[in-house]
Amino acid sequence: MHDPRLVAGPSTDAPTTRVTFEYLVCATVWLLAGTTIGLIASIKLHWPEFLPFAWLSFGRVRPAHTNLVLFGWSSLVLVGVSLYVVSRTSRAPLWSPRLTRIALWLWNLALFGGLVTLLAGVNRGPQEYREWVWPLAVILAAAVVIDGYVAYRTVAARALPEVYVSNWYILGGFCYLPILYVTSYLPFYQGGLGNTVVQGYYMHNVMGMWFTQLALGVSYYAIPLLLGRPVYSYALGVLGFWTNLLFYPLIGAHHFIFSPEAWWLQSTAILFSVGMMVPVWAGTGNLLLTFKGGRGAVRRSYALPFFVTGLIGYGLASTQGTIEAFRTANIYWHFTNFTVGHSHAAMYGFIAFIAWGAVYGLVPRLTGREPNPLAVGVHFWLALVGVLTYVISISAAGVLQGLAWVSGQSFIASVIAAEPMWLWRTIGGLLMVGSHIVFAVNVWAMRPHRVIAPAPSPDVVRIPA
Repeated sequence: MHDPRLVAGPSTDAPTTRVTFEYLVCATVWLLAGTTIGLIASIKLHWPEFLPFAWLSFGRVRPAHTNLVLFGWSSLVLVGVSLYVVSRTSRAPLWSPRLTRIALWLWNLALFGGLVTLLAGVNRGPQEYREWVWPLAVILAAAVVIDGYVAYRTVAARALPEVYVSNWYILGGFCYLPILYVTSYLPFYQGGLGNTVVQGYYMHNVMGMWFTQLALGVSYYAIPLLLGRPVYSYALGVLGFWTNLLFYPLIGAHHFIFSPEAWWLQSTAILFSVGMMVPVWAGTGNLLLTFKGGRGAVRRSYALPFFVTGLIGYGLASTQGTIEAFRTANIYWHFTNFTVGHSHAAMYGFIAFIAWGAVYGLVPRLTGREPNPLAVGVHFWLALVGVLTYVISISAAGVLQGLAWVSGQSFIASVIAAEPMWLWRTIGGLLMVGSHIVFAVNVWAMRPHRVIAPAPSPDVVRIPA
């Protein structure tokens, strides 16, 4: 619902407003570019003659799509909002908006270079989500380090003695991603099974130790703020943080069950995948219980439904991942389209919906402008119906593929069985891309005023985060 009295918060400083919105705009541009390219890849599965150009072949557009939506959309939007959350929970201005703006240009330089090189066929080979050549990876790593440094310095300059739980997650994500990135690009074990082990470690931890950390950090700030009540349990938030750090780094090998990897490594990944239910349901339950008794607030808000959907997506997609890790289930889903459905349920059903909830919930408080509530509703339903259509259809395709392989049928038989589901995948993708266009319109509607409220005086009364 519109609030005609909405103005930028009195504690919002102009530099933080501008740089946060710049991150959001760049993220939106990469969202539109990345998902359009993804739609081309989807169409090519059931219409191979579509756009028959070498630089738009499936093997090139697919990694271009994944890298743009992972590092262009998901990373930029969460980093931008996280820097704002760090500033607000610390009751201190962002330590250096100028440095974060330099980091943003480095992000965009790496993303543009990655798009051009991947479409040109220049890459590091079959290393999912790390196909970029190393100079581009170095540029991206520099951007992450700069943003992380600014976040740490902002928390260090906080006006409150406590470190709010949001900042545990956000700073944890900035701490772990450089470790993950360096480990995954070192040349010492990039051949044979060593590369396979590192691949599982990298592609799973970029989800669990980067995107999940930032998404939960933003949620622990935005959800209590929008509901006007404290988080259900601070202790559960801390438990979720430390157990996520304990269990998540060792589960990547569950993507390679029945591969030549060491059996003990596969078994360890399965065991720790079961352990992941502790942080997943500590976080999901904690944040959903914060909604207890707040049904009216959800009904009146255009941001909270995104958070509810994202939290449900987090719990269901993570539980699905644990079930998929067991050998009895993995034998049917191993290397099939089911894994593609699972990854979209996590990255879209969880991460994207949390990001959208944060944008709609926090940006109007930052800029003093709201989107059209009807347009937000159109965005929500197009995205929700689109992702459900996509995930259900592609998961069904994976099941059909797995059944065909286990029964000993030819590979082409599995392709024929899955092909009708690929059409539904494209239909879901069309709805999703349509929702992103509406989101872009809403972002423009929330752009800052030319004159922004000044920063508060040092004597302003401090209130708890």
